[in-house]
Amino acid sequence: MRWVWATLLAVCLAGSATAEVYRDRSVPISTVTVFDVERYQGLWYEIARFPIWFEKGCYGVTASYALRTDGEVDVVNTCRDGSLAAEPRGSTGRARVEAGGKLSVTFTPWLPFIRGDYWVLGLRSDYSVAVIGNPRGRSGWILARDPQISDADRAWAEAVLARNGYDIGKLYSTPQRSE
Repeated sequence: MRWVWATLLAVCLAGSATAEVYRDRSVPISTVTVFDVERYQGLWYEIARFPIWFEKGCYGVTASYALRTDGEVDVVNTCRDGSLAAEPRGSTGRARVEAGGKLSVTFTPWLPFIRGDYWVLGLRSDYSVAVIGNPRGRSGWILARDPQISDADRAWAEAVLARNGYDIGKLYSTPQRSE
């Protein structure tokens, strides 16, 4: 049985070792200092992302966060494979707030040691736009409460990513339905 766990761990580590890095890790990364998880909960639309294997071919991506009674957060991500007309498919996870805008997320609760850093790097004061990244720089997102954002909000979000060492030239705009 140990070889099964060792093989699974090796596959996970190999996959993360080959993932592209979009952030200059010599640049210090900073999160928001004030983060209200109750205000953060609800539906978010993915405006842009850095390419990542589990979102390949995804359109109309959304993320929904709901505070649990135990203080953790239920996470439901949806994706439409190949087009906005496709039926959404979802994945369910759980997050916990570690400190300030630093969250730890898992989509494999049966493997508790596989967690991802989900750090809120920027957040509009009205909680309408959020910028997410992680210290390794293998992922990053711009999220909003609406499926489209203003040019000013997009410029602000890209500036947050750039200030944290991200190469915004590799940012992919996520097609969204007009709601």
